[in-house]
Amino acid sequence: MVFVTGRQTLGILDPLEHRILSALFTLAHLSDPHLGPIPAPSWRDLLNKRLTGYLNWRRKRQFIHNMDVLDRLVADLVARKPAHISCTGDLLNIGLASECPKARAFLARLGAPEDVSFVPGNHDAYVADSVPRITEFFAPYMTSDTGRFEGYPFVRLRGPIALIGLCSGVPTLPFSARGTLGREQRQRLEQILRFLGSQNLARVIMIHHPPHEGGARFGRGLTDAIGFESVLEREGAELVLHGHNHVTSVAHLKGPKGTIPVVGVPSASANGGTPSHTAGYHLFDFDMTEQGIGITARQIGFGAQGMTESPLDLQAGYSG
Repeated sequence: MVFVTGRQTLGILDPLEHRILSALFTLAHLSDPHLGPIPAPSWRDLLNKRLTGYLNWRRKRQFIHNMDVLDRLVADLVARKPAHISCTGDLLNIGLASECPKARAFLARLGAPEDVSFVPGNHDAYVADSVPRITEFFAPYMTSDTGRFEGYPFVRLRGPIALIGLCSGVPTLPFSARGTLGREQRQRLEQILRFLGSQNLARVIMIHHPPHEGGARFGRGLTDAIGFESVLEREGAELVLHGHNHVTSVAHLKGPKGTIPVVGVPSASANGGTPSHTAGYHLFDFDMTEQGIGITARQIGFGAQGMTESPLDLQAGYSG
């Protein structure tokens, strides 16, 4: 695997495959819209972790996540007509049933289920009774190519890429935002990566939490990051996309043929107090060349002058 000025090049494709696949495939990535406002909860809804989450929303988070900013960002994204859109979680805030219809409408605004892929975050799986609603409301955006949701990881083949959706969102105790994959999901991921590794496809993993050690502050990381890293070191992947930290970041994990870029994206609705904590999304162009599939990235940000665009180097490490 070779990196050249932010471009990742995969194995050479034969001429027939080159003719069949489109010359350029653009994947958009956004995350953590935290759709508001939160519908008024009942007192029964708050007899658990939701109480602290709701108070945090009222005190702080409702002023950070601006729905007007989100609307403008989504309008810009949709107008660019990417071939596919990946959303890596945290549509919800405290996992209420009443939050789910708005979240499903948000995904529908991005596009049809076959054109949009979703993986849940910790706010979507906020408490135990939130977890079944993820499947109930969002399964069409997590189906495999059989047309059914069959659990995690799910795989969706789109043009020159294979999207692999993982679930790291699990219910946790108050003041914890940790994520976990679990042994079974990691084992299935390893099998999938091994099979897809021989298919001349760019394997793109979608996960909410930063999946590497040190990728998030204490109490916010992936509990089995070491296990995830071991899977990638054995089987490889071409790109890992995550959210959770609300900033642009580029890290790298070891693979059997080189390093693998791990790219975090800002919150899609952040109207934050620092330049690195403002809304944005990323675009990844998968370009068919004579050498193989090249991956080039761009970051789109919401600034004082409107939407801005700049290259995102997949070779250099970076944290906003």
